[in-house]
Amino acid sequence: MRHNKKFNHLGRTASHRNAMLSNMACSLIKHKRITTTVAKAKALKKFVEPLITKSKEDTTNSRRVVFSNLQDKFAVTELFKEISVKVADRPGGYTRIIKTGHRLGDNAEMCFIELVDYNENMAKTAAKKATRTRRSKKGATEAAAEVVEATTEEAPKAE
Repeated sequence: MRHNKKFNHLGRTASHRNAMLSNMACSLIKHKRITTTVAKAKALKKFVEPLITKSKEDTTNSRRVVFSNLQDKFAVTELFKEISVKVADRPGGYTRIIKTGHRLGDNAEMCFIELVDYNENMAKTAAKKATRTRRSKKGATEAAAEVVEATTEEAPKAE
């Protein structure tokens, strides 16, 4: 039975898994988007999101904690200088997993994992969705009346 065993071992030893997640986190921070399998992406999400939260507070201790996990000076400086500024007002959910289908060789489920604030295409669609609001019954009847008026005005023009 696997009671209270919460994380995916990914078929690797602990040292291999830690090194792999560290390298993937550095790549994600540098490139803002990487392609990997869904299982690795879910494990990476649990690994990198606490580091991004830790980077919001730029202290010597938080830098040391992040560096002990990442082992890459460039990734740490990028995380504290650029990414933490962009995600300062976000309460969590810094990464997004988008499934892309299955890999040709072994049929593994593949996906993108990306930093949410760095995808301009998704930001545009989110802005469009945010402008829509639901109308009350009064607003709906007024809108229906406007549509009826518009169609009655167009009908005589067509004749």
